[in-house]
Amino acid sequence: MLIDSHCHLDFPDFAAELDAVVARARAAGIARMVTISTRVHRHAEVLAIAEQFADVFCSVGTHPHYADQEADVTAADLVARTRHPKVVAIGEAGLDYHYDNSPREAQERGFRTHIAAARETGLPLVIHTRETDADTARILEEATGQGAFPAVLHCFSGGRELAQRAVAVGLFVSFTGILTFKNSAALRAIAAELPADRILIETDAPYLAPGRFRGKRNEPAYVVEIAKVLAECRGVSLDEIARQTSENFFRLFSKVPRPAASADAYHPPKLGAPAA
Repeated sequence: MLIDSHCHLDFPDFAAELDAVVARARAAGIARMVTISTRVHRHAEVLAIAEQFADVFCSVGTHPHYADQEADVTAADLVARTRHPKVVAIGEAGLDYHYDNSPREAQERGFRTHIAAARETGLPLVIHTRETDADTARILEEATGQGAFPAVLHCFSGGRELAQRAVAVGLFVSFTGILTFKNSAALRAIAAELPADRILIETDAPYLAPGRFRGKRNEPAYVVEIAKVLAECRGVSLDEIARQTSENFFRLFSKVPRPAASADAYHPPKLGAPAA
């Protein structure tokens, strides 16, 4: 089996064919999907999708783009929402200096609020970090010094130092379709070096379609293409990457139930490009 640990099934890109998107993921051997919250004030929409499908789960959190708009969200608010059985993670939250859609001070305050919720609940924090390596590493090291919490650097596109510092404080690192892009040799080198028990894969759908699907709308079924490239980077089989990343997922996202043992083996299908 494979897992899409981060997608956005509530985005308008999927509204017209959500059932078909989930069905294609299942046909591609994707056993679990986590649809990620970007705004707590709209969490009901994300949760409704997780409730609709047995193999889809969700997070709760505020993307750094909206940190100033949701400055009223507290750690207690986040913790309360995690009592729902389908809410299995906190975030995505973190820092984004590429767009700076929210003041950096608001982003950091929100990031620390989400860290507090992850620490209290024991649920993984899904961290967004873009062009913020130094500040992200600083905050993570300060925060873990005050008490450990589970977390993943999602859609990793940072430098080697950030990856190493994150792993050193107990985090996981997750790779998207960026890993498959021709100009991502440096990222593939980082992916090849990381400990096997710290790597995850995700689509971040509808963004960042990998490999031969680049330029199309991304979807969870395409996580297979990311797994293939990660296997090549690390010099192992696709089956081994499927096994390792799935095991890592269930260790980190410990609230997500494992599928039946019969689903453990991964048998890669022949994927065609669905309608955009």
